[in-house]
Amino acid sequence: MGTITVGVREAKANLSKLLKLIQNGNEVIVTQRGQPIGKIIPVKREDSLQEKITELEKRGILEPLLKTTSSIIPQPIQIAHGLAQRMLREDRENARL
Repeated sequence: MGTITVGVREAKANLSKLLKLIQNGNEVIVTQRGQPIGKIIPVKREDSLQEKITELEKRGILEPLLKTTSSIIPQPIQIAHGLAQRMLREDRENARL
């Protein structure tokens, strides 16, 4: 991985090649009349959510999930037909006051 310097014309003519170099970790400095005018650098790869969680666990910020924890979703609470809508309507009316 290194830094490559190219002129604008050369960059335009060889963009595909330069992009492959950038994908491999190189940086490209683009010049105009010998003066640097810009730099193209690789985009930092984002860690996956699992990688971020693992890192936080290693640092002691998060505790690992216990294997005995149940992942079963509880059944919804049964209520009388229309009760939820009535409660929601009343709540909205009270909020307007």
